[in-house]
Amino acid sequence: MDSFYLDAHGHVQFLNYELDREEVVSRAKAACVKMITVGTQVSTSQAAIKLAEKYPDDMWATVGFHPGHLVLAEHWHHDKSEQEHAEQEKFEPEKLKELAKNPKVVAIGECGLDYFRINHDKEVKARQAEAFIAQIGIARELRKPLMIHCRDAFRDLVAILKEHGKDLKPGIVHFFTGTVEDAKELLNLGYYFNFGGVVTFTRDYDEQIKLIGPDRILSETDAPYVSPEPFRGKRNEPAYVVHTVGKLAEILGLGEGEMKNKIWENASRIFDIN
Repeated sequence: MDSFYLDAHGHVQFLNYELDREEVVSRAKAACVKMITVGTQVSTSQAAIKLAEKYPDDMWATVGFHPGHLVLAEHWHHDKSEQEHAEQEKFEPEKLKELAKNPKVVAIGECGLDYFRINHDKEVKARQAEAFIAQIGIARELRKPLMIHCRDAFRDLVAILKEHGKDLKPGIVHFFTGTVEDAKELLNLGYYFNFGGVVTFTRDYDEQIKLIGPDRILSETDAPYVSPEPFRGKRNEPAYVVHTVGKLAEILGLGEGEMKNKIWENASRIFDIN
């Protein structure tokens, strides 16, 4: 298979695309972009699989439970882009495992830790850790990589991966925002790193990108969030990943085509999408 641009983490199944999803996918295909559509709960994981089955040549799915949905009910945020009903879903690992057996599912996640809004709440940290460890177990059992979400929690993330993450396929840390030291720890554990539109308008991650190098980097949009330049402030979509790939190539001193090919090679190795 020829190489393509890859949006390795987006959410085209979200309600945000309900009115023009076919047009969004068509624009991605026209830009030679393949897509991995990422589940965040049972409902959005089911929707990701359904969409990937509709576009079998252009899209794959993941199944997981986002740590942001494991906060206490009074602190839970209803994202209307993600789900219609203002009702917090329960974490049900057996349902996720059954969904993850689908051949279109290439990873488990997004799962992980998110301490951004929890004010050092020990109960929420424990709930997130428990759910993350359960999803690590699913990934190990099904021999699929992790699609990890981590925000303000890299020390605990690395500790959990060291204790519970043995014998896993190499996974991805999506939307990496860690330090150089965090990157070194995760590199030593065999992980790969997704970078998105933020790299087109800030230099905050250049040092990490150069340390990680092209052999461990993938591109993403996290659509509908965090659009790259020149689309900042607008809804993101998979076709825009081309701009991120161009910026990654610039930071690493590569040609855009070389960067695109390297990302595709990395993804093929991790997700077995060829």
